[in-house]
Amino acid sequence: MTDNPTQDPKQETGFPPVSSGDTPWETWSQGERFGSRFKHLTRAVVGDRPYHVGVAIEELPPGKQSCPLHFHMLEEEHLLVLEGECTLRLGEERIRFKAGDYACFPAGLKIGHCLVNETDKACRYVVIGEDSPNECCVYPDSNKVSNRWLGERYDRAAQRDYWDGEE
Repeated sequence: MTDNPTQDPKQETGFPPVSSGDTPWETWSQGERFGSRFKHLTRAVVGDRPYHVGVAIEELPPGKQSCPLHFHMLEEEHLLVLEGECTLRLGEERIRFKAGDYACFPAGLKIGHCLVNETDKACRYVVIGEDSPNECCVYPDSNKVSNRWLGERYDRAAQRDYWDGEE
């Protein structure tokens, strides 16, 4: 135990492990197109504390898309399919993705990615990704860009020159 009463004792010993089987499923959906259920393993371990890397198990139901097509400017993301299959949209490509398949989406690579389940069975996968408070994310299908630090999203069609408005 630490002699410093302000120091979190978990920093000395680390966080206790959790079982993914004991972590409850959470669900989300947005309209008919998007939705999944997930087990946020990092949050199960660290709670609401900030963390640098997050791990989740997600399950994409038939007919759903995991999220809008996007790419990250500052965050790397990894994906490993555990069960079932789906379609990986990677830019203009559509790639069959099945159990055992793995992909890495490096930060700054300007190629959008998302999953679409075009089968009649759920697809389960692990997502590992960074969590930067300064992240900027681009959504090619809807021509948006988001800035996490500001908590705002913008239409990329409203681009301006560096000197616009500075006269």
